[in-house]
Amino acid sequence: MFGALNGKGNAMEGELSRLRSLRLPDLPTVPQDEFAQRIKKACQLMAESGISAVFLNAGPNLAYFTGIELFSRERLLGALLNQSGDLCFFVPSFELGTFSEFGYQSGEVRCWEEHESPYIGLADWFLKKSAGSSGVLAVDERTPFFHVSEIQSSLPGVKLVNAKSITATCRMIKSESELACIQAAMNMTLEVQQSCRSVLDCGLEAGELKAFIDAAHKAIGAKQGSYFCSVLFGDASSYPHGVRCQQVLREGDVVLIDTGCQVAGYKSDITRTYVFGEPTSYQREIWKTEQEAQMAGFKAAAQPGAKCSDVDLAVRNFLEARGLGPGYELPGLPHRTGHGIGLEIHEWPYLNLADTTALQEGMCFSCEPTICVPGKFGMRLEDHFFMSTDGPTWFTQPSPSIDSPFFC
Repeated sequence: MFGALNGKGNAMEGELSRLRSLRLPDLPTVPQDEFAQRIKKACQLMAESGISAVFLNAGPNLAYFTGIELFSRERLLGALLNQSGDLCFFVPSFELGTFSEFGYQSGEVRCWEEHESPYIGLADWFLKKSAGSSGVLAVDERTPFFHVSEIQSSLPGVKLVNAKSITATCRMIKSESELACIQAAMNMTLEVQQSCRSVLDCGLEAGELKAFIDAAHKAIGAKQGSYFCSVLFGDASSYPHGVRCQQVLREGDVVLIDTGCQVAGYKSDITRTYVFGEPTSYQREIWKTEQEAQMAGFKAAAQPGAKCSDVDLAVRNFLEARGLGPGYELPGLPHRTGHGIGLEIHEWPYLNLADTTALQEGMCFSCEPTICVPGKFGMRLEDHFFMSTDGPTWFTQPSPSIDSPFFC
């Protein structure tokens, strides 16, 4: 696969062989009965908030409640769930075969032909099976506006509200099976990250390393390869979401690799940053500050009664005390400290100053207070933790040092 890279290719093939030897025969999944529990919780929340039904658009929310991993397109594809737990799926007729392969939760299926309006069928079911024309319909927050507009037109007397109060409230608290899926994905990505360092060489292009990372994820058992991948060398690492130009690795470059995979739809997301060659004193200083900032966020999450905003504030206070910032100014931290993770790589709640959600058992977060030094480099150490009965617990252990970024 990587023969054209000569010596680098040999190192990559060797690492792929090592990763194949670590592949597990079975990976965790979400048991079928858990979907029924999720639907039950959603129904309870609807009853408490006076919501008649929720529309689940194709995407992560439909997958969460029904196990159907289909994605939104221009054609309406989704489901209505009412307070009683009744489900009705709305599916283009020509996609029924694909849809049926998922073994969906029991419920009615209404198909529509290309010349027909799916919104008429949706409105009919809602009016008959929910609260009639005076009901309240919560619409999946991921639903495109053109669908929302058509739904409202078909239900002129019905109040539409954001379904986030249902979807986010359910999804932000992870079950044991969800935590197991995330942990498995994190374990695989950490091994891939470790492999990356062993194949670095002068002249390596970022695109070549990204191809290796995708192959490495597949080798260790992530069937779909990398869910995403960002490889940044040198001053490109000071741009949190990367640059468009091709990068070539040189001695003394900062190497920032942010990547992840998925297990049963649940994501991993790990960033490691170190130096190819001998770090300068300034690189060492900023790396150490980044490490300490990450731990400041983790320690803030361990405080009784802590909120998401408290974690972000603790990190910013730490950085400002060391002359970085203030606020989002650079050199410093230009974005939030972290995000939730699950079926989406970024989901609720968020570790930023505006999110006052109380930390609760089962919540999962990244902790990644990037330090960007414009024109020079960026340092980001990203690990995730989940809230347990004893407080925050790392999925993966943070980097020990700039010289030894992995425990090996």
